[in-house]
Amino acid sequence: MPKYTFPGQYESLAQIAALIRQATQELGLSSLDAYTVEMAVDEACTNIIEHAYGGEGLGEIELEYKIEADSLIIILRDHGKPFNPKKVRPPRRDVPLKRRRNRGLGLYFIHQWMDEVRFDFSEGTNTLTMVKRKR
Repeated sequence: MPKYTFPGQYESLAQIAALIRQATQELGLSSLDAYTVEMAVDEACTNIIEHAYGGEGLGEIELEYKIEADSLIIILRDHGKPFNPKKVRPPRRDVPLKRRRNRGLGLYFIHQWMDEVRFDFSEGTNTLTMVKRKR
């Protein structure tokens, strides 16, 4: 599985999106599924920049992907602040849009868009594994 490393900067998101687009085309995902995968990866990378590193240019984002049978497996790694998804409160979906916070939905959407989502932290590395299956 090839490994790509990008500076933890917002300008890296376009290059990351291009790789993900290539992977979704290689698997033959529908345009809607390809878009949601791209959005999930973009959201995850933005969270790495903002939360793991606390800003741009303070670390790197490692990306690997592989295609197995009918699935696209995407692995993102960073060496920032440890992330524990259990500490993130789920969004309140029963609240009118006007009263909702305008942040904090990214993790929720990642789980909605992907078929599997796993977070691990070991030896100073956050690892996010996301799987999208072809329907």
